[in-house]
Amino acid sequence: MKSLSSTRNVSGKPTTLRIARAVARLRARPATVRAVLSGRTTKADPVGVAKVAAIQAAKQTSLLIPFCHQIPIDGITVAVTTGRSWFNIETEVTAVWKTGVEMEALSAAAAAALTLYDMLKPIDATLSVEHVRLSFKSGGKSSFAADGRGLRAAVVVLSDSVSGGRTKDLSGKILVEGLRKQGVRVPVFRVLPDDAAPISAALRQLTDRRKIDLVIACGGTGAGRRDVTTGVIGELIDRRLNGVESAFFSYGQERIPTAMLSRCIAGIRKNSVILGLPGSPGAARDALNALFPALFHIFPVMRGKGHRRSSSPRR
Repeated sequence: MKSLSSTRNVSGKPTTLRIARAVARLRARPATVRAVLSGRTTKADPVGVAKVAAIQAAKQTSLLIPFCHQIPIDGITVAVTTGRSWFNIETEVTAVWKTGVEMEALSAAAAAALTLYDMLKPIDATLSVEHVRLSFKSGGKSSFAADGRGLRAAVVVLSDSVSGGRTKDLSGKILVEGLRKQGVRVPVFRVLPDDAAPISAALRQLTDRRKIDLVIACGGTGAGRRDVTTGVIGELIDRRLNGVESAFFSYGQERIPTAMLSRCIAGIRKNSVILGLPGSPGAARDALNALFPALFHIFPVMRGKGHRRSSSPRR
C-alpha cells in the first residue's frame, strides 16, 4: 500500500493580510537576568543574538516544518522583556498571502528562547523554556465575522444548451452546494435559456416580489451573441458593485488568461444583491473562493446596521 505525502494545495485561496503573534518564556535564575541586563555574560549580547535568530527562523520555517508553505514575509518584529526570573519573547509576523503565518511566529519565538538558552547555559543550569504559544492571529476567511446564516439565495442557470436538455448543469450545483456550506439557504434553483425577456422577468420576480437576498445568474456573461445576462442585469440594478467585479476579475486573471473575456457584473436592486457570473464550473468555484464570505458584509450595511467587526482576535 502506497502512502502519499503532500502539502495542502492553497492555489484556490485568495491572498489576504495575515498577522500572527507568538510568545515564549524562558525561566532563569534572578542572577542570570541581572547578568544579562548588566552585560556580564560569557557570550556577548544574548538578547541581540536571540532577536536575529528569531528573524532567521521565521524566514526559514518552511525548511524546519515539512508541511509549511514558503511564504513571502513582509514584516517580522521581535521584543524581549525581562522579569525577576524570566525572559519573555514576543514575535509578530506579517504577510499578504494565501495561508497564515502562525508557524512563522511560533518558530521565531521558539528560536529566540532556544538561543537564549544556548547562550546562558554556561552560567545557569536551571534554565527552562516554560511555553511557546500563539497569542494572536488574523487574516483569511476565518477572520470575517459575517457568514451566510439567515440569508436566502437564488441560483439561476442561464444556458440554451442546459435548458434544452443537451447538456447537464454543473456550475449551478457547485454554487448551490458552496452557498449552503456557508449557511445560506437556497430555496430557488432555476434554469432558463439565454433570452433577455424571461431573464429580466425572473430576476425582477426574485428581487421585487420574493425579496431574495442574493440572486446569482450563472451564464451568459461572455462575448457571444446570445450572452445577454450582463446587459439585462445592468438595466435592473440601482447601484453597481464595481469592487466585487474587480475582485472576481483579479482572482480569475491570476489563474487563467481568458478570464479577461468575461463580463461579470454585480450590483444592488432594492434590497437584493445580483451577481452575473460566467457559466463554467471553474468560474463558479472561483466566485465562491474570491467573493465569499467577504460579500456577506454588505447585507448588514444595506439594512442600516453598519459594518460588522471582524471576529475577535485570539489572545
